Amino acid sequence: MGVTRLKRKDRKNKARANNKVARIKQLLLTPVIKNVDMDELRAQFGEAPKGKKVETAEEASAE
Repeated sequence: MGVTRLKRKDRKNKARANNKVARIKQLLLTPVIKNVDMDELRAQFGEAPKGKKVETAEEASAE
């Protein structure tokens, strides 16, 4: 008795497995979010110029 293969089901199973592997690889590619020290970042850029008022996005949307 000959063996028949379910070709469509075989392709679907392989595609499903490949998609899972690709999804895992994509998740591993995203960089890890680290804790950022805001005070250290501000020190790198120096202080804001005095006399000028810096408008934030929240203040602009309130107007």
